[in-house]
Amino acid sequence: MSDRTTGMSRRAVTRTAAATGLAALFGATATGTAGAATRRAPTARTTTSRTTTSRTTTSQATAATATATATETVTATETVTRLGPRTLDVSLPSAALGRNAPVRLVLPSSFGTQPGRKYPVLYLLHGAHDDYTSWTRETDIVAFTEGRELIVAMPDAGPTGIPTAWRNGPDYETFQLAEVPALLARNYRASGVQVVAGVSTGGYGAMAHAARHPGAFAAAASYSGILDTTAPGVPSLMDAIVARENLAPLSLWGNPILNLLTWRDFNPRYRAAGLRGTALYVSSGSGVVGGTGDWLPEALESALWPSAHAFTNTLALLRVPVTTHFYAGGGHSWAYWKREFGASWPMLAGALGVPA
Repeated sequence: MSDRTTGMSRRAVTRTAAATGLAALFGATATGTAGAATRRAPTARTTTSRTTTSRTTTSQATAATATATATETVTATETVTRLGPRTLDVSLPSAALGRNAPVRLVLPSSFGTQPGRKYPVLYLLHGAHDDYTSWTRETDIVAFTEGRELIVAMPDAGPTGIPTAWRNGPDYETFQLAEVPALLARNYRASGVQVVAGVSTGGYGAMAHAARHPGAFAAAASYSGILDTTAPGVPSLMDAIVARENLAPLSLWGNPILNLLTWRDFNPRYRAAGLRGTALYVSSGSGVVGGTGDWLPEALESALWPSAHAFTNTLALLRVPVTTHFYAGGGHSWAYWKREFGASWPMLAGALGVPA
């Protein structure tokens, strides 16, 4: 296991986070921070709609209608909205969620010209108080994957970004691990080779999915993820995430004491043995002010620091290899996650079999 950082410190920001309280952290607003971000208003645009039984008739945007989108009804309830030459949104009927749910796709450059070719899939998971559009809003993932022959899939995980089987509620785990892959195999020629990466609660999802379903992913990466859900203070943090979205208390996995076995079952640290054979990357900051100038992201990052170390320490005990980047400073924000995605890309690309 490699660690590329020395001299970590948590200092005063940790004390500030403890004094303020995790619920207060999630009650504040910090632009560009998962778990504390303000959702952006959608950009006004013209949408054309039609019903068709053919997947080969798509509209091509002209210079005069470059902002227009085309919506294609594939079945009675599944719709595809084309946002650009390679980017589209699919509204997928989900039995696991009891409703249609969105997934944004970025298709390979050769998708339309090589109809017999199959492609590996990069899953990118969003964080709390955000949605499936975040990776295309906050990063250059569309341009970055130009010429790299893979599918990028960004599935919905609800307002908390916790892609799990909720207690008596929606089952985002099944949606992301069964229904979305079935869609990609059925309509987009997915090869079955896949990797997963996520930020914040999506980082939790990346490691939980890979740990709970050994062999499903060739690689998994977490950027500032919640990796030990039963560590001191973490259940309160997750309760605060749930409460911020006005969801019922204990609706995640029940009471963390009375339902401890359930909490452990969904805990990446307790399921870490399932990660053997999966290429892994974990990054997290200490939370000391590291350049963003905003105390909230640093305080939130600090709260996740111990659970990330507990998780990687467990991997070490199990002799499961992992590449880590634990860095001094840093905040819970895209400025750091974009950097960490770039650092982890050679590992992800190697697992996908595409150029780094």
